[in-house]
Amino acid sequence: MAHPEGKHIFGTVKVGTKGQIVIPKEARDIFNIKPGDSLLMLGDEKQGIALVKQEAFFELAEAILNSKPIKVSDEESE
Repeated sequence: MAHPEGKHIFGTVKVGTKGQIVIPKEARDIFNIKPGDSLLMLGDEKQGIALVKQEAFFELAEAILNSKPIKVSDEESE
């Protein structure tokens, strides 16, 4: 079954007694996750859990913080 480009289903993982999971090798390879990398776990009670490489999240946050303000026209602010 074909999937949309860039979208993946890696299968299921089991949560161990200490709450640990194993990230499937294919996912580690695609997202270049190496031993010792820090991952940020995000959660939305309605949508679920997401793992993001910490450095990617910080790069995004820095880009947002360093961006120029967007000028809002008078019509949009009313």
